[in-house]
Amino acid sequence: MTKSFKARIWGLVRWATLIFAVLFVFRLIYGYVATDTRQTNDYSVDFFENISNLRKNYASEKVQYKSSNSMSQPDMSAPVAATPSQKYEKTASIRTKSSHFEDDARQISQQTESFKAIVQYEQALGLKGGRELHLMIGVNPEVFDSFYLAIQKIGVIRSTEITKVDKTNEYRQLNAQKASLLKTLESLNELKSKPGPITDLVALHDKILETEGKLQDLGVELGNFDTENEFCTVRVSLYEGATEKKPISFIHRVRVALEWTIHYFTYLVFAAVGIVCGAFVLLVIVDKLKLINKIAKKLEE
Repeated sequence: MTKSFKARIWGLVRWATLIFAVLFVFRLIYGYVATDTRQTNDYSVDFFENISNLRKNYASEKVQYKSSNSMSQPDMSAPVAATPSQKYEKTASIRTKSSHFEDDARQISQQTESFKAIVQYEQALGLKGGRELHLMIGVNPEVFDSFYLAIQKIGVIRSTEITKVDKTNEYRQLNAQKASLLKTLESLNELKSKPGPITDLVALHDKILETEGKLQDLGVELGNFDTENEFCTVRVSLYEGATEKKPISFIHRVRVALEWTIHYFTYLVFAAVGIVCGAFVLLVIVDKLKLINKIAKKLEE
């Protein structure tokens, strides 16, 4: 009887040791896999996408083409027939990480000044150790590529993106709206000289003010297309943090795996004890019910 009890105890200890070892090895392997695949930041997300009312920068360039004549032979040396202007919006997005946040922020400011660019939007977020700096910079189209390359030398680049959108049709539509509003305003001003009831004059005056307001709003939009306001946009997001992952020692991994294993093995033991106790109580209840049934049958007899 004593040997049987000892054998059961040793069997239980062996099973517990095996389960503990399996949990430990699992957590140790998971530590290597999780460290290699984790991502601390999603650098594909553009901070500026959720911000409205940002200034729009436009630039222009001459599009040259040669006239064609089906009746004559093609001449590669033919003179340029026209040089229409193409309006476009060009935006570059740079997301970079820095372990020397203040120095790199200062370098961005210095590069902005050296290229005679303009900071049109700036927002700083976070506390030391996890700070962020987001800048929208207007850059002269002639030095756009140089400035873009210079900024990429600051910090460790995580993602870059350049987008160019043609805005020529939008520019022409705005000019057409302006011409239409000017004609409307001229017609309304001519009506002022004609006699009529006071109510009509008041309504006419309000209509003139409304048209002038639309012209002013339209003028602001067209002002962004003026040659003197031509810029390309560079959006810079600087994130503070370590640029290189520090290697984790094997001793540290073993310690973390051991702590995790003890923690969850304890839960597992308590759960097993709870299940055993619950099963024991259930068996006792069943035995009691059987005993009650036997007594009831005897009493009936």
